[in-house]
Amino acid sequence: MFDVEKIRADFPILSRKVNDRPLVYLDNGASAQKPQVVIDAITTGYAHEYANVHRGLHYLSNLATDKYEAVRGKVAQFLNAPSADEIVFTSGTTEAINLVSYAWAAPRFKAGDEVVLSILEHHANIVPWHFLRERLGVVLKWVDCDANGDLDPQAVIDAMGPRTKLVAITQMSNVTGTVVDVASICHAARARGVASLVDGSQAAVHMPVDVAAMGCDFYAITGHKLYGPSGSGAIFIQRDRMAEMRPFLGGGDMIREVSRDTVIYNDAPMKFEAGTPGIIQQIGMGVALDYMMGIGMEAIAAHEAQLRDYTRDRLAGLNWLNVQGNSASKGAIFSFTLQGAAHAHDISTILDKRGIAVRAGTHCAMPLMERLGVGATCRASFAMYNTQAEADKLVEALEFCHELFG
Repeated sequence: MFDVEKIRADFPILSRKVNDRPLVYLDNGASAQKPQVVIDAITTGYAHEYANVHRGLHYLSNLATDKYEAVRGKVAQFLNAPSADEIVFTSGTTEAINLVSYAWAAPRFKAGDEVVLSILEHHANIVPWHFLRERLGVVLKWVDCDANGDLDPQAVIDAMGPRTKLVAITQMSNVTGTVVDVASICHAARARGVASLVDGSQAAVHMPVDVAAMGCDFYAITGHKLYGPSGSGAIFIQRDRMAEMRPFLGGGDMIREVSRDTVIYNDAPMKFEAGTPGIIQQIGMGVALDYMMGIGMEAIAAHEAQLRDYTRDRLAGLNWLNVQGNSASKGAIFSFTLQGAAHAHDISTILDKRGIAVRAGTHCAMPLMERLGVGATCRASFAMYNTQAEADKLVEALEFCHELFG
């Protein structure tokens, strides 16, 4: 059984007060809180087990290396990747997508080649492709969502033409919570000889992920949204694509030999991991993945689906609240504005005074904001430790905002 109160007890920050009110943390789309087991792993790693990895023969170095490298297998298990050797560690999804842009796309793309994107994308899955547009003349082809926030996978498939080299798509919008049928897109792309990259930053924490069944070439995750530390993350890279990639950064463990005239690179995935990595961060992410898999991703998804439905029903009763995107297929993420002059920042400030943490702004998704016709929204994003009672507190606070600004 999914015991939300037991899970909440694992997160020490959830017992604190903010502005003399019990904390209601609804900013999980930006970053999730950390369970005690992750905090303990970080503390133990720095206090009792720290050493650099891969470079020493002493006890602490071997211990750190074993724990660090074990995370590669945990990520592979979490994503159902065929092999741990197809997992590259990064500082998060932003670095992961830039890795693909620089190491795989830049040497292969020419002026006029196309990258297909959806309007739902986070800036981290937009800006690296703008680099190629600016520097190489690559064309960005945009696929719109409908008024409900849904993205038709067939529209993405139809956008692929003879010059399309890559389709880069989020699995879940960080603004509307829309879940995209990325499997259909990835399989169609593969049939056309087009590579596919999936931004899993939002989706991976909310639902089971199976990159083998999905058929993607690249799948990026970020640790801080997976209840792990900031500065941790990874990307699955299909083996054949990995063989096509040049090194991203130079130095450290990405080489085998260096002389005055030559350099011999290490095998992948080490080939793409230069310098001293975020050792304790990645170990902490591994503990977070263990924690999530111990609860069960199906159980987490079911709990959050109940939260989504309950919250959607409660918000639907507020006829002065404009929820942006109301897809039938969405996660427990709600972006909204209030009718009238109240700005998202004002609403967020009032909610904060009542102990409720939400995000206000453009959510690193300005093209989607333009599509929705709003300058900014408030966003309440739920996680596995949130409750229906917290959704009620959100509604009560919004009713207070409506009275205040009405």
